[in-house]
Amino acid sequence: MDSTPTRAGAAPPAEAEISAVLTGLLAELRPVAERHGPLYGRLWEELGRAAAGGKRFRGRLVVELHDALGGTRRAAAARVGAAFELLHVGFLVHDDLIDHDTMRRGEPNLAARMACVARAHGADEHGAQELAEGAAVLAGDLAISLAHRLVATVEAPADVHAPLQELLWDTVFVSVAGELGDVAAALGLLDVSLTDALRIAAEKTARYSFQAPLRAGAILAGAPPALREEVEAVGLSLGKAFQLVDDLLGVFAPEVVTGKSAMSDLREGKATTLVLHARTLPVWSRIGSDVGRADLDEGTAAVMRRELARSEAPERVVSQAREELLAVDRVLEASSLLSEAAGVIGTARAVVAASLDDALGHVRDAADGPLPAHGGAERRAQERDSDRTCVSE
Repeated sequence: MDSTPTRAGAAPPAEAEISAVLTGLLAELRPVAERHGPLYGRLWEELGRAAAGGKRFRGRLVVELHDALGGTRRAAAARVGAAFELLHVGFLVHDDLIDHDTMRRGEPNLAARMACVARAHGADEHGAQELAEGAAVLAGDLAISLAHRLVATVEAPADVHAPLQELLWDTVFVSVAGELGDVAAALGLLDVSLTDALRIAAEKTARYSFQAPLRAGAILAGAPPALREEVEAVGLSLGKAFQLVDDLLGVFAPEVVTGKSAMSDLREGKATTLVLHARTLPVWSRIGSDVGRADLDEGTAAVMRRELARSEAPERVVSQAREELLAVDRVLEASSLLSEAAGVIGTARAVVAASLDDALGHVRDAADGPLPAHGGAERRAQERDSDRTCVSE
């Protein structure tokens, strides 16, 4: 998404405003945290590090849609946008913990860094893991609580403020349902259909990444209820397409591209749309026994990727994603209310479509490229980077 303001020169880029809100808030609270001890201060430092990364596209959806609809509450929109970014940070920290991942955006994540802190203070591996897990739970809770605080302190009339508060609560409520369903499905506790997988994706990802930010922007701009419903409907399709793309990237894209483990979905046995399609195809007889293996190694994972890439499963996921993007197009074409919002929505659609093209390229690479000569080399390199992080601190 382009972060250029709607009216040239009228305001700084949305991304810069959102980052300024986040930086200011975390800088303000860190010395307060340090009064409670150096370990708590360090946790805030790591939370700030986690919040510093990312593309800010959720927050930018809030601000840019608000601007496109002629809103006059730019400062409030930036605060609400920052709240959605904090919500994202909290969910990522918790998600990494649930998935047993130690890398995020190509670097050791918050839990891994807090494990380093524990080791530096003399903890053994069990103790380091205990502190890391506890710190991740607490840091994620803090980020989500800060999101609520930002929205609670937004200066806006009651007829704007109350819907925003309700929206944030509903977003957390529904996202937790999606995350719980995702975990239960991976454990085989739910019999998940493709319809169920898309519902879980909508709850876990679409709601907080697209639907709620777009609705928040419309609320702040004073848009009528009918327009709010339409942008949320568009957000649902965008979010589903986004998650379908992520299902592909999570398996086929190199870790240097995604910044997270390329084995996590396979190792955790995630019931993604890709896996659900694969279960119905001959490829499952060749890879099924390895999906969900806690000891999955990179060499075996590479063979699984190749088998999956050469099956019909990825193209089926691509077709589903394209259908969701077509649903966005149909709403935009049929709506008499979304003309002012079409630019922001169209740009978001283009970003998802470009990511889909990238994912398809990675699928083709996995199908045609050579298998790694030394399985796990990339993972071992990242583990060495994690070790260096501990040494440097």
